[in-house]
Amino acid sequence: MRKVEVSSYREKWTFNFAEEAEKLKLIFGDVVVAIHHIGSTSVPGLKAKPIIDIMPVVQDIGIIDQYNQAMRNIGYEPKGEKGIPGRRYFQKGGDNRTHHVHIYEVGNIEIKRHLAFRDYLKSHPEAMKRYGELKERLAQQFPYDVDSYIKGKELLVNEIEEKALKWIEEIG
Repeated sequence: MRKVEVSSYREKWTFNFAEEAEKLKLIFGDVVVAIHHIGSTSVPGLKAKPIIDIMPVVQDIGIIDQYNQAMRNIGYEPKGEKGIPGRRYFQKGGDNRTHHVHIYEVGNIEIKRHLAFRDYLKSHPEAMKRYGELKERLAQQFPYDVDSYIKGKELLVNEIEEKALKWIEEIG
């Protein structure tokens, strides 16, 4: 059973992202247009589950499945779309996950949503603090119930996401 753990921000998360991004560049080569560090570990100061979320952006999502074995070779489990059409998702670390890779094709709205959310939290410390404190409370309340943890974040995530998308439009 996987335990929901939320910890204080760690500087090493930026290094962990960069190290893994290099491995992904070697696998995908020119197929990748960009690789972004997303999720809570990408926001300095934000409390987070210590799992690095990585978002490669590619020209053609249709060819990504041919890289499944290469991803297995570096420890990832291919999960297909896993509930989000147009995404290819990979997990590393089994029950003690260390990395999630979310691959999207250029133009997918999920790219903008993830980057807006991240950048909004980086620029709005009060929202970041509120989000981090909620995650910490939920992890304590639901230490072995990841579904309840995720459900508990939903309202605030949706609120922040809505503000983030408006904010991104305003600043251009």
